[in-house]
Amino acid sequence: MAVKKLTIKEIAKLSGISVSTVSRAINNHYDISPETKRRVQEIIDQYGYVPNNSARNLKLNDARNIAVLVKGITNPFFTSMIKVFEKECSDHDYSLVLEHVEEEQDETELAALLEKEKRLNGIIFLGGNPVQSVERLKRLTVPFVFCSVAVPDRKAFAEYSYVAIDDRVEAEKVCDYLIEHGRKRIAILSDAESDISNGMLRLEGYLHSLEKHDIEPDPALICRPISIQKTYTYENGYQRTVDLIRSGTKFDAIFAIADSIAIGCLRALRDQGIRVPEDVAVIGFDGLEIGHYLTPALSTLQQPVDEMAEASMHALLGLLEEREKEVAAKLAGGSTAERQDAAVKLSGGSAETSDGGATKNDMAGAELSGPKEKKARFQQIFPGELKIRESC
Repeated sequence: MAVKKLTIKEIAKLSGISVSTVSRAINNHYDISPETKRRVQEIIDQYGYVPNNSARNLKLNDARNIAVLVKGITNPFFTSMIKVFEKECSDHDYSLVLEHVEEEQDETELAALLEKEKRLNGIIFLGGNPVQSVERLKRLTVPFVFCSVAVPDRKAFAEYSYVAIDDRVEAEKVCDYLIEHGRKRIAILSDAESDISNGMLRLEGYLHSLEKHDIEPDPALICRPISIQKTYTYENGYQRTVDLIRSGTKFDAIFAIADSIAIGCLRALRDQGIRVPEDVAVIGFDGLEIGHYLTPALSTLQQPVDEMAEASMHALLGLLEEREKEVAAKLAGGSTAERQDAAVKLSGGSAETSDGGATKNDMAGAELSGPKEKKARFQQIFPGELKIRESC
């Protein structure tokens, strides 16, 4: 049996609104509120009819998408955070767009591309240091939040919303503990020299702790990864530890800048017949659950992963709510051009010229969501917790 197409008159009758309003809603007209558009779509869905192409476009134009751009997706630390993001998006009727950012890729460039392709409502930058591309950030026209990113200078982040820990301070805490418990030759399994994100700050914390305790840093104890793409892998932790042992450099402790690296390190020490913690103490960073089940159990700097992810999502939802209020105000009382621009912004799109360039209204709309929106800014630095187990 053929399925009947729903007519505009029938939608109007069922929804209790005028035919002209239904027509404008189906065609995503700028002066129709999102609530009215959703009401029309609900009627279409409820009665099981197949709408015409314009009505199908209504559903596409009303997409609710939040992108999470992950710098270092091979790091298992991010797995728990992504699960929280998925749940929060589902609970608030958003779809999650998950994108992997290569170590040497500029995440802000990818964000700008996705904003148009996926009709994004908001973005979470997970890991990395996106503030190095300030000009590209200014071009984004949707709200965004930084989560678990490197914050080397809070002044540089003063205009942005972010959730993080103080990597430098927490790494210093780790090394202070090792030194205060008699370890003086501490090796660090660090990030690449070109790194300007979390790994760099953890190295700085290590060096500051040594300086504070009058210990001269030994370049031979600063172990760089086998490749920048493999920094946060078990393989890297294993291979760099074996290299350190074979170099003949004396050490009595190893600080790995991530638990995933520390796990490979523990295996290498065991394979080489070195006892942990009797000969060498090992401590990681992040607080991966698997560390508790290793033999010996891995000491670590525990990050409040779930709390950080939840805070990041709530910060973004707050920015989106603030944006909707401002857009609604423009729809109610602005000029025709302002109302048109506001409607486009609220639907997750961006107005473009015929040649694909941003319009004047498009650039003006950035002020609703970009870094200049100071009153909606959310910034939180979480404390870490030192978890001392059998490996120290």
